[in-house]
Amino acid sequence: MTILVDGELVLYGFVGDNYWDQGFTATDVVYALAEVGRSSDITVRINSGGGYTDDGIAIYNALKAHQGEVTVIVDAMAASSASLIAMAGDTITMRAGSQMMIHGPSGFASGKAKDLESYAEITRKVGRGMAEIYAEQSGEDVEDLLKEMEGEIWLSPDEAIERGFATDAVKAKSSNVTAFDFRQYANAPKRLVAMARKKDWTFDATALKAASAAPTKPKEKEKLTMAKKPATADPNAAPITAEAVSAEDVKARIKAITGDDAAQGLGSLASHLAFDTEMPTEEAIATLKAAASDATNAVVVDPVDPKGYQAGRSAAAALANPGGNIPTPKKTSATIDTGAIFAGRRAQKGT
Repeated sequence: MTILVDGELVLYGFVGDNYWDQGFTATDVVYALAEVGRSSDITVRINSGGGYTDDGIAIYNALKAHQGEVTVIVDAMAASSASLIAMAGDTITMRAGSQMMIHGPSGFASGKAKDLESYAEITRKVGRGMAEIYAEQSGEDVEDLLKEMEGEIWLSPDEAIERGFATDAVKAKSSNVTAFDFRQYANAPKRLVAMARKKDWTFDATALKAASAAPTKPKEKEKLTMAKKPATADPNAAPITAEAVSAEDVKARIKAITGDDAAQGLGSLASHLAFDTEMPTEEAIATLKAAASDATNAVVVDPVDPKGYQAGRSAAAALANPGGNIPTPKKTSATIDTGAIFAGRRAQKGT
């Protein structure tokens, strides 16, 4: 994804990776800044639901070190690690309808008591570093911010300006909200949660779509459509087209895929394989079984009870570990975090 557009730094999507074909990394930003020149003024436009904290902090520091003036504009959303990036602006402008969300780091660790204690200490240190960044911009007390960051702070343009997290707001048409699994947040606006659900902006849905993307083999497709063509044709009979011949086969295939035990709990994927692809029945069922197995073993879990999210977040449910230059505790595993400390990327990518 190109982030340098008409001389502006356009940071849309996931911070630190490329999900839903939207995303950017700290490396992308450093290269883009080098391209425009260290002394050139730069406008940074943000529309991101968050991502890896280490990338967010690296981008913040790269922008702070930039010698030219940095103008940050929040086009629609600056949440979690993306809100850290916004703090690097010499001016921070919130567009009409935009939002900012601030919260503390989260993660997932396993091991003995000393491992968990070590990880907790690392998390607290990272959280304090984040609070100091927010405090430097807003002028608020670090300790007070740390307490608030145990939850989530959602700010409208006026609220962000009042608290010092933004410098001004403009009456302008905001961009559409970027793709992100906003259901992972405890107090996300219902509009964003509904949008994420409707548009399948979920990490598990993304994995299932990838699993169903296997191409259909040409020979198997031909076998499906021509299966009932008779070996010897009656010259007096009406011509038999591939469509007419394959109609019953197609119906049987759809019924076999959607009615298989493997389709239980994966109705959307089963329907997609049955109706939207020409994947052979055996291959489609194998895909469903693989997806069911992945879903059973997946660490990323769509929160069933948003009200209970905070307790789960404190227990590090469905989130990830610190990464980059932050040491990882012994026997630590991780998945995608929707907004704070992100590490264990190898675990998240299944390696």
